[in-house]
Amino acid sequence: MKKMTPKDRVRNATNPPGSDLPDKLGAPAERALAGAGIQRLEQLTKFTEAEIKLLHGVGPNALGKLRQALAENGLSFADEKK
Repeated sequence: MKKMTPKDRVRNATNPPGSDLPDKLGAPAERALAGAGIQRLEQLTKFTEAEIKLLHGVGPNALGKLRQALAENGLSFADEKK
């Protein structure tokens, strides 16, 4: 059996089975999304990109990966509120 690294333990804790979030998000972004109760791409469609960007740990790299994953699944962030 392969020994789990600390990063593996964080990934298992924050990106649980059934999650369809991108695998290559950084641990801070994964923790931020988990803290906001977000485990699936469809949940992201209820938030604007600006709202997700405000989560501590979600930076430009993570936003790009989330945007790409949403687009690949025919989804997008919510429209900006006016």
